[in-house]
Amino acid sequence: MRRGIDTTDSSSFGHRRARAMRPVTTYRLLIALAMIGALTGCGGSTNGDESSKVNGSIHVAAGKPATAADTVNGSIHIDDNATVTSAATVNGSLTLGAHTTATSLNTVNGSITLGAGAQVSGGATSVNGDLTLGEGADVSGPLSNVNGKIALAAAHVGGGIKTVNGDISVTGTSRVEGGILVQKPAAGLMQMIKGIPRIVIGPGATVQGDLHFERTVQLFVSDKATIGPVSGATPVPFTGDSPPN
Repeated sequence: MRRGIDTTDSSSFGHRRARAMRPVTTYRLLIALAMIGALTGCGGSTNGDESSKVNGSIHVAAGKPATAADTVNGSIHIDDNATVTSAATVNGSLTLGAHTTATSLNTVNGSITLGAGAQVSGGATSVNGDLTLGEGADVSGPLSNVNGKIALAAAHVGGGIKTVNGDISVTGTSRVEGGILVQKPAAGLMQMIKGIPRIVIGPGATVQGDLHFERTVQLFVSDKATIGPVSGATPVPFTGDSPPN
């Protein structure tokens, strides 16, 4: 395991990042309410190319001019090689095909999936949903959720990974800049949170920056992975492609 596993406390990182994450649920709820208000204020109608709706899914085809895609109750599917400025929904998933581009992705209840080579210049956030990045996918900003699995397969995240109750798998030649933060649940969520997040840094993967854990996790790190300082957990090294179940 390269760079050694440093289990010294990185308190300044933890406190700084924790303050940023603490109001995430309330913040996302306000986003959801704002989206609902904005869209319903338009009378519930869609625009000319149906890239904005209140109820219903949205399909963005390749070759169309870049625009925002947003809905309240529905999923958004972006075809291979298509471009959007942003994609947002409240209840629904976001799926980007191979080699798509977007500036930001946001959903409250739904997953976010990036195909091979898809690029997001900003961040990708879900409150309740899985986050999956395919081979060569690139999120320049933060990747975050509260509940749901986070999986990178030879992908890149430039703004760190944040979660409260999600398992994290960083595999292949994936590279994460900005570290990993697993936040302690807020007091009101303690009774709803069950299980222990499982964090796996696989062979060939790199996590630059602090790995800070405010709650109990299972942390498995390949002897062929490269990571930064760890605080709040004791890494369990493993050999081979994956750790024991």
